[in-house]
Amino acid sequence: MQILRNLFDRIEPLVQPGAKYEKLYPLYEGIESFCFTPPERTRSGPHVRDVLDLKRMMVLVVFALIPCILMAMFNTGYQIHRVVEAGGTTLDTWQSTVYGLTGLPLATSSWIGNFVHGALYFLPVYLVTMTAGGFCEVIFSLVRGHAINEGFLVTGTLIPLILPPAIPYWQVVLGTAFGVVIGKEIFGGTGMNFLNPALTARAFLFFAYPAQLSGEVWVAATPADGQSGATWLASFAEGSGHLAGFTWTDAFLGLIPGSMGETSVLAVLLGAALLLLTRVGAWQTMAGVLVGTLITAALLNSVGSDTNPMMSLPPHWHLVLGGWAFGTVFMATDPVSSAFTSTGKLWYGVGIGVLCVLIRVINPAYPEGMMLAILFMNMFAPLIDHAVVQANIRRRAARHG
Repeated sequence: MQILRNLFDRIEPLVQPGAKYEKLYPLYEGIESFCFTPPERTRSGPHVRDVLDLKRMMVLVVFALIPCILMAMFNTGYQIHRVVEAGGTTLDTWQSTVYGLTGLPLATSSWIGNFVHGALYFLPVYLVTMTAGGFCEVIFSLVRGHAINEGFLVTGTLIPLILPPAIPYWQVVLGTAFGVVIGKEIFGGTGMNFLNPALTARAFLFFAYPAQLSGEVWVAATPADGQSGATWLASFAEGSGHLAGFTWTDAFLGLIPGSMGETSVLAVLLGAALLLLTRVGAWQTMAGVLVGTLITAALLNSVGSDTNPMMSLPPHWHLVLGGWAFGTVFMATDPVSSAFTSTGKLWYGVGIGVLCVLIRVINPAYPEGMMLAILFMNMFAPLIDHAVVQANIRRRAARHG
């Protein structure tokens, strides 16, 4: 580490103001602060000093995502092997070739095989995302002359988890660049965006390339096999009345097809526990989404429909399908794009839950719902906070008037 420290000390004079490479200082500062604790400290008012800075908060979120990352790799391989065992074949991709060289079996009983095969799909998408997003971050920091912040550390981890395994890498680059530039940088960077950048990236890919975002990573033996999590909701909406033989427990554990990191509610709950324990994630938002989902689904169940089977999907199934759990814990609680006030967070969450179920049930063209619900409520978060603040002002005025 001392050798690395000495290297930074030799480079620093070359990027200081007035030096030959002063425009590269944001790049230098970003790499140095990633490797070492920044030497700057606040020593006087009016600064608020706290042990939780941006870097620590982002690292905590990444730690909370580790269970989802591990499950993304395991379940991707598990689903491939499940279809092979049913008589299907894998896609003719380099991942299949490399996995064949490992000598590991194409069997769901091989935990190591499941993990390795899935890692061959997840890790390249993750590396492409971090490279594309990091490039955009560096370019904007150099042009604007500000330091590289740690915001993309989380965004770059979220994006691969909400994408299907076999998505083309060039689409990953486009989606990541769109999410970073249009979703965040044009508004001023981290802390200035009103939309969640990761969801902005996925929304762009979903509407630009809906066929490729279906999530197929294998050639199935039957039409029901090899489809994404959203397709299970779609099949139910089309009148099948079932979820292709998967149980609620399978969906809770995450042993169903879908976007790589969204399938396991158990893994999401482990991450939620860390976010709640460290107070990085707002419990009000999570509780609001849960209440809004359960109440809306229960009301629609009571109404029923002879033509729309989604009206009869039980409330507890909504909690384990698609990206509901992942969106509730990691997307809806984004401290920048969500509501700020405690009461506002609760109503913000309720709105997401209500909209998610309404989109799933009433809109036959898009039975997933969670992504659009969060993005829609992102736009209303400032209005919700304004309403809460004004209500508090009126209440205090009445009390002291």
